[in-house]
This record gives sequence, C-alpha cells and structure tokens, in this order.
Amino acid sequence: MLTGMLRKVLLILLVVVVYQNWGKIERVFNPGQVVSEQTRARARVVLYATDWCGYCKQTRRFLDQKGIPYREFDIEKDAEARKAYQALGGGGIPILDVNGTLIRSYEPEAILAALK
Repeated sequence: MLTGMLRKVLLILLVVVVYQNWGKIERVFNPGQVVSEQTRARARVVLYATDWCGYCKQTRRFLDQKGIPYREFDIEKDAEARKAYQALGGGGIPILDVNGTLIRSYEPEAILAALK
C-alpha cells in the first residue's frame, strides 16, 4: 500500500515539475521556434508580475519557450518593484518593458515585434 501511495506522490511531483518547466521542455522539441541569438543578445525585457497571475505564467512560459532572457519583479513581494510598476501606470498584470516598449497583458506578437 505504501508503494502505491509513493508512486502517486512521485507522479504528482513529476507532473508539477513538467508543468513549471514546460517552456524549456518545449524548446527542446521545437528548436526552430526559438528567437535568433542576435535578438536574444539585444533583448532588454523586464516583467512585472505576481505568482498567482495566469497571464503572468503564460508570459513566463512564452519567454522561456522562445529563449528570451528577462528579469522578473514580483510586485506583491518587492516594494521597489511595486513603486516601479505604479510609475508605469499599474492597472493590471503582467506589464512588460521590452526594449523600452510597454506591453500590458499577455501579447506574444507585441513582445516579438518589440524585440525587433
């Protein structure tokens, strides 16, 4: 009985790890969809987000999948990040600063356009 329970726990842990790292895993299977090395080198991406936000999770997954480096600030845990977020107008999450272009919400096409 303990063995069956241990298998279930391990399976759940595996599912959680795969879910959290899906963007990186997907990049291995779809290497043609990765942004060029030159674009990644020029990318200046800052993400203002929270842990619980679904659009923030989608944005992280997209950036990871495309291999785009970014700095993330949690506006609930970091007072300075919250001030910066409010200075950008706040009003919703996520907010991305992509090479000086502000993008509000999860907008993959806008992120790619701002990288060029």
